[in-house]
Amino acid sequence: MKAISRLSSIAASVALGTAIALLPATAVWAGKDDHLEARELLKRGEILPLAHILDVVQARVPGDVIEVELDRDDDGWEYKVKVLTPTGLVRKITLNARNGAVIKIKDD
Repeated sequence: MKAISRLSSIAASVALGTAIALLPATAVWAGKDDHLEARELLKRGEILPLAHILDVVQARVPGDVIEVELDRDDDGWEYKVKVLTPTGLVRKITLNARNGAVIKIKDD
């Protein structure tokens, strides 16, 4: 019985940790109506869904996403994602928001 209780406790901790790790990634657009603009950009195909971008990021720089921004640049929209790596290093990945191509990766 203790083993089942312990497994339930571990599963709950893992679920909570996963939920907490994903929270910062949901706060992409901070302005009052920015989420509406982002939704329209997504509908028009000008940006990829955040879930797709996060898959690309995790494939290139494994770790915990701690910040996501969507910015307009001269060349179009860019996602800027900060990742805390397992070694404690913060890396910033800039991606083309339309096609998900990695533009640059740098230490922050």
